[in-house]
Amino acid sequence: MDKALYIGMSGAKQNMLSQRAHANNLANVNTTGFKRDFAQARSMPVFGEHFPTRAYAMTERPGTDLSAGSLMQTGRKLDVAVKGDGWLSIQNQQGQEVFTRTGSLQVDVNGLLRLPSGEMVLGNGGPVALPPYDKIDIGDDGTISIVPAGGDPGQVVQIDRLKLVNPPKDALEKGEDGFMRRKPDQALGGPEPADGALRVASGFLESSNVNAVEEMIDNLQLSRQYEMQVKVMRTAQNNSEATARLLQNL
Repeated sequence: MDKALYIGMSGAKQNMLSQRAHANNLANVNTTGFKRDFAQARSMPVFGEHFPTRAYAMTERPGTDLSAGSLMQTGRKLDVAVKGDGWLSIQNQQGQEVFTRTGSLQVDVNGLLRLPSGEMVLGNGGPVALPPYDKIDIGDDGTISIVPAGGDPGQVVQIDRLKLVNPPKDALEKGEDGFMRRKPDQALGGPEPADGALRVASGFLESSNVNAVEEMIDNLQLSRQYEMQVKVMRTAQNNSEATARLLQNL
C-alpha cells in the first residue's frame, strides 16, 4: 500500500485535533476569564533504512495564551477581576490548589465563597468562609469586609483576603478542567505563596481573550486543509487500485 495514504491520514488527524481546539476556544468566547489554547502540528520525518522522503504530522501543544481580556463592569459586589498579571487561587474538587481569572464569586448556604462551578475560593488562611452579613465589599487588595447581619452600618469587619498569586508564566499549564496549575516539574511541594502586590477591581469581570473572527478564519483554513488531506488519501487509494488491476492483467 502506498505510504502516501498514511501521510494524508496523519495530516487529516492533526487537522481534526486543531479544529477541536479552535472550536473549544470559539465555544468559550463569552466565558469570563477564559484563556485561549494554541494548537499546531509539525512535520516528523520517518527514520529508517530508506531515504527521508516521507514526513508525518505530529501534534504540538505550545501552550495557552495568557494575555488579559478586557474588563467588563457589572457593579456586582462579588465580581472581581485581577488587574494585570496574577491569578485567583482556588481549591478544585480534588482538593488541589489551582488558579483562575474567573472572578464571578458566590456564597453558598454554608457561607463558603465559591466559583459558579463549585470550587472553593482560597484566602490567606484557607477557604474563605463568611458569617451572615448585610453588606460586603472587596477592596482593591482583595480584602473582604462585611457589615454583620443586624449590626451597625458603620461597623465594618475584615473577614479575610483573597489569595492572589503570580507564579512564572512558563511554569503554568492548563488542565483538562480549564484551570491553570504548575507543571509537574515546576511544583513547589507546598502552597503557592501569595503576592501582596497584586490588585483586583471589584464590580468587574475579565472577558475571554478569544478573538471570535480569528478563530472562525482558522477553522475555515483547517477545513480546507482537511479536504486536501482526504484528496491525498483518495489519490493513494486510486493508485493502489490501478496498480492492482495492472498486476492482474500480467
